[in-house]
Amino acid sequence: MAHALSMDLRSRLLAAVDDGLSCRAAAARFGVAPSTAIRWQAQRCKTGSFDPKPQGGDMRSRRVEERGEDILALWEARKDITLEELRAGMAEIGFPVSVAGLHRFFVRRGMTRKKRLAMLSSRTVPTS
Repeated sequence: MAHALSMDLRSRLLAAVDDGLSCRAAAARFGVAPSTAIRWQAQRCKTGSFDPKPQGGDMRSRRVEERGEDILALWEARKDITLEELRAGMAEIGFPVSVAGLHRFFVRRGMTRKKRLAMLSSRTVPTS
């Protein structure tokens, strides 16, 4: 993932804008895209700060967590349900969610969905 541009560059560019340069002229002087200079200026006017915004992260888990009780109720009703069947069950009650989203939901709770073999481990030969 790309890193945010430095605060030094941001402050020098915005100082040039304050000294009378347009955002486009300042962007050309400092070698950044005009849209970048315009966004920094707008952010400074709106919030008073031109710090970089957070990048990446999980943006959708809140929506899945809100329906966590429904997911767990469906899972409790049938413990051997696969993630695909669970996804289809959630779609039936009006909550479309991906298999990957369900997987992350269970990982956050420390619950594994892996099917375990019903036999003891072999000391001489790996079983699987």
